[in-house]
Amino acid sequence: MIGPDIPITIRPEAPGDEEIIFAITEAAFADMKDSDGDEQHLVGRLREAGDLTLSLVAEDGTRIVGHIAISPVTISDGSKGWFGLGPVSVWPGVQRAGIGGALVKRAIADMRAAGAKGIVLLGSPKYYSRFGFKHVSQITFSGSSAEYFQALLLDGDMPSGTVTYAPGFYP
Repeated sequence: MIGPDIPITIRPEAPGDEEIIFAITEAAFADMKDSDGDEQHLVGRLREAGDLTLSLVAEDGTRIVGHIAISPVTISDGSKGWFGLGPVSVWPGVQRAGIGGALVKRAIADMRAAGAKGIVLLGSPKYYSRFGFKHVSQITFSGSSAEYFQALLLDGDMPSGTVTYAPGFYP
């Protein structure tokens, strides 16, 4: 699929979007077996701490139907300019219509344009490999199966070390 099945517009989060972002994230992760049930609160914690580097919403013309968050990460080797992608949330009624993929593509493009060196995420290799993410053995994250922790190099050299997400990930 090249784009979403339904026409959408992607834009930065604006004041007043917080409530619907919370609802979409809560609904999107409600039935996910690997969810800890805290994703909707995570976005709020990142926002409150000033760690929501990029927050994009997808609109279908009448309402917000998706959201993606990007926040800074640290890498134990001291590499700078790396970020964590997630969560990505799409309203359950329109999931599997390409909205999440469009949000991921836009977030990658925006982060590349902003000069980011790379992006890491914890997610399905089958899904995220289509965007260029892959497991890289020299970048690790404790607490997950290695193959689900993936990286996308945007510029420079691949770092080597352990990733720590923004404090909002550790309530």
